[in-house]
Amino acid sequence: MTRMPADRCRVPHAFWIAIERAGLRPSAVLRKARLPATLHLGEQGLVTTAQFFALWRAIEALAADPGLAFRLVEHTETAVHPPSSLAAFHARDYRDALLRLARFKRLCSPEMLGISEQAGECRITVDWIHATDPAPSIAVDVDFASLVELGRRGTGSRLAPLRVELVRPDPKTGVHEAFFGCRIRYAAARNLLVLRRADLDRPFPNYNPELLDILSPALATTLGELQAGSSIRSQVKVVLKRTLASGRPDLSDVARDLGMSDRTLQRRITEEGATFRDLLVEARQELGRQLLADRSTDVDEIACLLGYQDTTSFYRAFRIWEGVTPRRWRELHAPGTGDRAATTVSLH
Repeated sequence: MTRMPADRCRVPHAFWIAIERAGLRPSAVLRKARLPATLHLGEQGLVTTAQFFALWRAIEALAADPGLAFRLVEHTETAVHPPSSLAAFHARDYRDALLRLARFKRLCSPEMLGISEQAGECRITVDWIHATDPAPSIAVDVDFASLVELGRRGTGSRLAPLRVELVRPDPKTGVHEAFFGCRIRYAAARNLLVLRRADLDRPFPNYNPELLDILSPALATTLGELQAGSSIRSQVKVVLKRTLASGRPDLSDVARDLGMSDRTLQRRITEEGATFRDLLVEARQELGRQLLADRSTDVDEIACLLGYQDTTSFYRAFRIWEGVTPRRWRELHAPGTGDRAATTVSLH
């Protein structure tokens, strides 16, 4: 059974840089939100959903700018996103990108994306599973704007949704229409982003780039393996490590990346005394160890990067491989984990 994500929202350092660029002082925002004054000083602070909402409400009140959410989204560089969500910008197409992002949030965040396709529409909702109050308006704007911006950056064209539905009354500013480029329905029953279903098939020109440096420095050493005349076993595992984050790649996916037919790849794998399933397991084992050795990557996020549908499945597989849980393996093989954890800002 899928484990419910903890009530833990990440506030990366890049968030505070964006806030400062928008003309707000982090200290003033934290004081208004009644959060610890040093939260913005670490590489990554952790807050509950209620505290995260308080943070956004403080920003909303201090900025008094109905278009702030859109400026924050448009001015945020793609590279500052965490590895799992960053992979969405390099998906096969817009649909693949949205599904990757939804899977990342399901595993690593208390924020859930609901995606459904019907007729010519793709409807997207955002639910905060630990929330006791409605999400602040600016948080809703950031969520929907980020999803649209993902499609725009990925396809290289200024996509526009079919419509956006918002619970709030019409602010009479025109900023939402200007950003989304579509009709905005106010006083709606729930917040809803509606995309054109046909847009989901739009390809991303940057599909399948060299993600190794993006995912983790530990992966950079594998980049040259495909160019070193290595065995087919090694070549397959390199491709698998690069594509696991999009889900579970099959033999056809790998064959396409290696420029050969399915039959040829299967024959060459068999000649080396292996099966595709064997290589998939080995790739996951090796990549899992490399990612765990990098203490900056959360264990839940690693499960997503390895292509698992839920964190429980990753834990189960890892215990079979190593005889211990991923967290215990990290304690034994990544010195300093405990010391680092002890310095995390406490908000409880």
